[in-house]
Amino acid sequence: MRNGLFEWEKPLYELELRIEELQKFTADKDMDLSREIATLEKKAEYLRREIYQNLTAWQQVLLARHPKRPTTLDYVELIFDDFLELHGDRYYRDDPAIVGGLATFEGLPVTVIGPQKGRDTKENIRRNFGLPHPEGYRKALRLMKQAEKFQRPIVCLIDVVGAYPGIEAEERGQGVAIAQSIRHMSFLRTPIVCIITGEGGSGGALAIGIGDRILMLEHAWYSVISPEMCAQILWKDSSKAPEAAEALKLTAKDLLSMNAIDEIVPEPLGGAHKNHQEAAANVKAALRQALASILPIPLDILVEERLERFRQLGQWQEKAVAASEARK
Repeated sequence: MRNGLFEWEKPLYELELRIEELQKFTADKDMDLSREIATLEKKAEYLRREIYQNLTAWQQVLLARHPKRPTTLDYVELIFDDFLELHGDRYYRDDPAIVGGLATFEGLPVTVIGPQKGRDTKENIRRNFGLPHPEGYRKALRLMKQAEKFQRPIVCLIDVVGAYPGIEAEERGQGVAIAQSIRHMSFLRTPIVCIITGEGGSGGALAIGIGDRILMLEHAWYSVISPEMCAQILWKDSSKAPEAAEALKLTAKDLLSMNAIDEIVPEPLGGAHKNHQEAAANVKAALRQALASILPIPLDILVEERLERFRQLGQWQEKAVAASEARK
């Protein structure tokens, strides 16, 4: 990507520039070029839909990583009211890579949690490029237990390539923090809605991804591993990431077909970064519908259904093997 523009967007960008030039020429020279402009606009609209409705898995991964894509705090500002951020894990420190706190959603008190990336280098460094430390997950779990105590629904907004893999994170129990978060989320007696808004990588995403409803934005991705790391492991060549992305089946359409998610949330044409307000409005509508479907469910049944949905993930086949074939 160069100057916020992907390679596959260049033909569309050039066409849009041509339209702008004609509009400017019309205004400056007081000439009627409306027919030509209308023709080009129709062509641009067709090309726009052709491009964004036929993206490859790798192109969707790149779109999910666009630096102007809405972050957790962007969605919090546009969707929720009265947000009060809470800090610290009560063990070590506060982790700015995960934000969380209290808010209201259309008058309903909720707890909102999600990884937070930076907009520039300075903020990315402060937030560790959105890669949570174990204290971030412990903070998230602390807020979830608080939500359970006060019977507040939990909303997790997920956009993280993975948990921080540094030595210091491992020394402070990264794996244990993720495992404990997954275990406790499975049994929390309060409604949980998880929304994958961008990247959903590995245990870093799954640690806050156990919910009663799993929603996913149209151009987000969700996988056990990033395409680059998968390519490095399988082929010792990270440049094969596009092939890995296809094999991982990490797009929203793939995951919906496998029942790994419940709903695809549409994005503005071109991606969520094109129109934050429209993207947030779509998320808000999907969240409203998800909460309406689970709030009436008794908590005992809600927890049991949550456990059952994750038990049912994955498919396998049993095949009888002859003794002679088994010995081979």
